Amino acid sequence: MDALDHVNAQADVADGFIWRLVGEGDANDATAIEAVAGDADFIVNLSVWRDVPSLEAFAYRQVDHRAVLARRGEWFEPMEPSLALWEVPEGHIPSVAEALDKLAQLGREGPSAAVFTFKWWRENR
Repeated sequence: MDALDHVNAQADVADGFIWRLVGEGDANDATAIEAVAGDADFIVNLSVWRDVPSLEAFAYRQVDHRAVLARRGEWFEPMEPSLALWEVPEGHIPSVAEALDKLAQLGREGPSAAVFTFKWWRENR
């Protein structure tokens, strides 16, 4: 949690960043949003990027984010899938419900052009 504000601030100015989910009031993150009713421990990270390469560069090559990502097993229970990527029309801001639906679709059907992973995208672009 100590790194969250710093990493979010870096995302906000990263090349290709468009939008990220934040909570109400003074919250600059989405940790207080109850994405799954009755499960306050389920945290959603939802953002919109210009393209997959921009997101991938931030996620895996931005030093501070990569360091936090490498330690996620210390703070989060394993979940598969834990990441779903999909294209959105320009100007569209996805809802938490849409994101959860995409994550569920990826779990049921596997990756496709409709919802995918970084690995699938690299192999199929």
